[in-house]
Amino acid sequence: MPELPEVETTRRGIAPHLVGRRIDAVIVRQAQLRWPIPRALREKLPGQRVEAVERRAKYVLVHTLAGSALLHLGMSGSLRVLASDVAPGVHDHVDWRLDSGRILRYTDPRRFGSQLWQAPGATHKLLAGLGPEPLGEEFDGSHLWERSRGRAAPVKTFLMDQKIVVGVGNIYAAEALFAAGIHPNRAAGSVSLARYERLTEEVKRILGHAIARGGTTLRDFISPDGTPGYFEQELFVYGRAGEPCKVCVTPIRAVTLGQRSTFYCPRCQR
Repeated sequence: MPELPEVETTRRGIAPHLVGRRIDAVIVRQAQLRWPIPRALREKLPGQRVEAVERRAKYVLVHTLAGSALLHLGMSGSLRVLASDVAPGVHDHVDWRLDSGRILRYTDPRRFGSQLWQAPGATHKLLAGLGPEPLGEEFDGSHLWERSRGRAAPVKTFLMDQKIVVGVGNIYAAEALFAAGIHPNRAAGSVSLARYERLTEEVKRILGHAIARGGTTLRDFISPDGTPGYFEQELFVYGRAGEPCKVCVTPIRAVTLGQRSTFYCPRCQR
């Protein structure tokens, strides 16, 4: 599933083509995505001018005066701005026709993504109760330390809890814990404030760098211009089970935590 850097890369790619533009039509070829595309989006979005394109967690929010579209890429979705005469393929489920003569096309072979609607002044239930953004000022060592007191859950599972902090998915949680020298299975409540301060610094650094490099190349992810991300070659532990650690040459290990594969160095991480 595309993680925060991939979603932010998508947001940055489509925003210049959307902000200030009017959406003339919404063409739905397949309404049955993860959830059915609501009637409100199909009826209220056409004719609206895009005021802003933001990201919250792994959602792209397209704001208009009539409300906001919430877009999620799911496991295989992509958003690209194309010329209006580009013929749709079998997995091209939704087009937004813009007054610029271009279209925003949503492609999703697995249909696990979504296009939902948020009324003005409301907060969609999928966004309610989310933790702070990892690149924001609210996310720091004190935040993690305070929220982790008394918790026996593994620190990696804790870090991926969207109520604690949003958007730190499996790949970047593994990489940040390695950079901070913290074993992913250590109880969250046993990690010191100093180590959480280091961890938040590494989360910010790694996510920021991944965004700058275009995200992580996953099996299904491509950016809005059709090119893959370029961060995969810089991964230290994720997906490298059995390979030598780039720091100490100890073989990287893999375990399952919270039903997700977790990679770590048994020597560098304690």
